[in-house]
Amino acid sequence: MSGADELEELDADSLHDSEALPFRRPHPVVIAAGVTARGGALWLPVAGLLALAGRRRTAKRALTAAAVAMPLGHLVSFVVHRRRPPAANLPARQALPEHPDSSSFPSKHAVTAAAFGTATALEDPGAAVFVTPLVLLVAYSRLRTRVHWPTDVLGGLAIGALVALAQAGTGRSARARATTCRWAAIVRPVFSDHS
Repeated sequence: MSGADELEELDADSLHDSEALPFRRPHPVVIAAGVTARGGALWLPVAGLLALAGRRRTAKRALTAAAVAMPLGHLVSFVVHRRRPPAANLPARQALPEHPDSSSFPSKHAVTAAAFGTATALEDPGAAVFVTPLVLLVAYSRLRTRVHWPTDVLGGLAIGALVALAQAGTGRSARARATTCRWAAIVRPVFSDHS
């Protein structure tokens, strides 16, 4: 089975009721994560908390990465026209106050979250311990509420991470460039053709 076949199977499996992605209404925290992350709004107070904790540089780099990644995600979405999962009548989808109808790929929530989270991890691994679970919750919320296919979320996470890696690579510090090279070596095999 090729990598493309495995991704198609992953998307198809997401249409079924399962323990990880049940059809029932999600927990309010999952709904809140998706709603507050709309337009990147969630990351402003998170950056504020980072700054209040004495991590101003981390907050600045994370917000910058998110600010660059969001329009990039919209640009990709404009070029790649993909329908959203057919789940409008499911309680999981009806739990959201908004009912998006834009192109599904990539998940802009995931793009922005990954850019913010990856930039945080590259700049301040200690702060990433607190930010990463929030990034993952936002990504999961997009799957759980059935507004995206799994590959939309994975693609969004990859795009956001690459934006943050590029930002770190353009930094002046040798440490940032070395970290970027290490992350690129980890990410590159995931996207190479294994067929």
